Amino acid sequence: MSGKRPDDEDASELFRAAIGPVRRLDDTAPPPQAPRPRPRARMAERDEAHAREEFRHALDSSLLEAGDALSYRRDEISPRLLQKLRRGEIAVQEELDLHGADTREAEQLLRAFLHDARQHGVGCVRIIHGKGLHGAASIASSGLPVLKNLVDRMLRQRADVLAFHSAPPAQGGTGAVLVLLAPRRLR
Repeated sequence: MSGKRPDDEDASELFRAAIGPVRRLDDTAPPPQAPRPRPRARMAERDEAHAREEFRHALDSSLLEAGDALSYRRDEISPRLLQKLRRGEIAVQEELDLHGADTREAEQLLRAFLHDARQHGVGCVRIIHGKGLHGAASIASSGLPVLKNLVDRMLRQRADVLAFHSAPPAQGGTGAVLVLLAPRRLR
C-alpha cells in the first residue's frame, strides 16, 4: 500500500471543515509523578529496635526495689570514703526533697539542684526520693519505686557525681541518698 486512499483524504477535509480553524497547543510538561519513597535501611531499623528492646529489658532487670540500698563509687574514690558516706560521717550541706514530684518534674529538679550545688562548691548533698511505698505516682506498674530508680539512673550518668549511697536510717535510710560531688573546676 502506498499511503492514504482518496476516501481518507475526503474524510479528513470534511472533519476539518466541520470543526473549524484550530490552533496547536503548546507542549506542556507531563504532570508530576508522586515522589518515590526514600530508601529505608530495614535491617538497621530492625537492629535498632532490637537493641532498644534489649536495653529496656536490661533496665527492667536492674531496677531497685523499695528496700534496696543505692550504692555507687567511681574507681578513683576509695572504698573507705564510700564507707564514710554510707555511715553518714560526711556532713550534708544541701538537701532536695522529691516527694510528690512526677518523673519529669523530679528529673528537672534533680538536674537543677546538682548543677546549683556544684556551682556553689557544695561537696555532699542528700536527695530524698522516698521508698515508693505510698502514692500511685511513685510506684511503677511493676510495683517498683519510680523516683528511687530515676535518681539512681541519673546519678550514675553524671560526671560530677563521685559516689553515692543510701542514707543511714537516722537520715532517711533507703528513702534518701547521700551524694558526694566533684569539686568545681575553675576555668
